[in-house]
Amino acid sequence: MKLKTRLTMAFFIISVAPVLLICAVVYGLTNYQANSFREAYGLNEQIDLISGNSMQIFNRLTQKYQQTIRQSLAEDPEKFQDPEYLSQLNQQLLNHYAYLIVRKDGALIFIGDTDDNDDAQLYSMLPEFSMLGNNVEGGIYLDGDSQHLIKQIDFLYPDQSQGTVFIVSRVDQFVPEVKSLFMEMFVIGICILVGAGILLTYWIYRSILRPLGKLQEATKKIRDGNLDFTLEVEDEDEIGQLCQDFEEMRIRLKESGEEKVQYDRESKELISNIAHDLKTPITAIKGYAEGIMDGVASSPERLDKYIRTIYNKANDMDRLIDELTFYSKIDTNRIPYTFSRINVAQYFKDCVEEVGLDMETKGIELGYFNYVDEDVMIIADAEQLKRVMNNIIGNSEKYIDKKKGIINIRIKDVGDFIEVEIEDNGRGIAQKDLPNIFDRFFRADSSRNSSKGGSGIGLSIVRKIIEDHGGRIWATSKEGIGTEIHFVLRKYQEVVQE
Repeated sequence: MKLKTRLTMAFFIISVAPVLLICAVVYGLTNYQANSFREAYGLNEQIDLISGNSMQIFNRLTQKYQQTIRQSLAEDPEKFQDPEYLSQLNQQLLNHYAYLIVRKDGALIFIGDTDDNDDAQLYSMLPEFSMLGNNVEGGIYLDGDSQHLIKQIDFLYPDQSQGTVFIVSRVDQFVPEVKSLFMEMFVIGICILVGAGILLTYWIYRSILRPLGKLQEATKKIRDGNLDFTLEVEDEDEIGQLCQDFEEMRIRLKESGEEKVQYDRESKELISNIAHDLKTPITAIKGYAEGIMDGVASSPERLDKYIRTIYNKANDMDRLIDELTFYSKIDTNRIPYTFSRINVAQYFKDCVEEVGLDMETKGIELGYFNYVDEDVMIIADAEQLKRVMNNIIGNSEKYIDKKKGIINIRIKDVGDFIEVEIEDNGRGIAQKDLPNIFDRFFRADSSRNSSKGGSGIGLSIVRKIIEDHGGRIWATSKEGIGTEIHFVLRKYQEVVQE
């Protein structure tokens, strides 16, 4: 659920929903209390309790007693001089929030409420005899310091003296049932508002604050360098998307950290390999140079051998430094290529002749087989392609473990491509290592191969050059039999303009 939708729902929960619930509760509670009120006081008409102190309630509370008094006056008006009867009748009225006043010839002979502090003002405002007709069902409203509803019933005593019965209701106060109703509505309204607030707070905490708390905790972990955790994404809203982006950032940071650790480890290994590879020719150069200085090379032949050996070792060092320089250019993608059209048959024939003499001195038989036409051309950088051939052949020569080493080079025509295959009869490569031999610093069985020297970047340089030429390289091998390195390059084809 989107955060915008949640905020809209939160507004509904905190504003509209409580209002609707309070209205529903007020309606139901009012109807319930009104029915209870009617049953308690024996009323037949509907009562509007919400109006609180309206005269409708007090009027209907005493209607029954108004009829009873009229009936009693018609039967025996003399009873309205009997204090005991009047007290009983007054007690019933008191239970209905009213009281009785009886007047005879202008004199008050019975007052049912002695607690009313406004007696003098009220008595002075009582209407005169026959001011209201006996047929009037309602009453009159007297306003003063307090408000009263007066129901007047005029009659004649047996001695023909004028008598009046007043039913008095004080209408400036709520009846207890109405007070209770208002209190219940107030309490329920507060409960609804508090409940809505608690629900909204829990919802906001669960959907907004808790994910933000997790995000804050994850941020602190990253600040402290801890990337070994997982930030779980629970929702798909904006905060959930933020958490997902944060988790992806954590993964990238962790991968970058692991790559940096791997790079540092490989760099240290490279430095170790270079130190080993440089130490070997340097030691030889120092040894032969000391031999010359000490006069060990006494004959011209021995001196020539020492000097040639020093020269070869210096070339080895130069080749190693050149490889490192080229590797640094690979790392920054700044390899200088000079592409040109190259005749395949002639170019690879020259390469084989160039390395042939060196292989012959090392007792390795070098075979060359060309299966492409003499006019086949490719677009390539001649110098970098020669680096490819030298690296592959040098790597093959390094791991030949047979008494008679053999390296065969085959140039094949495979449709739109030419394929170069370099085969040796070395120790071979395990199948599990084949996919990795072109990776930087990878050396199969490094504990054994370290004695062979090498920086571990030769074949990675080869792959980079071939791929930059738009080609592909791979290897096949059988342990104990030998290895074949294959790479393909696209032929050059002229486009004929029509």
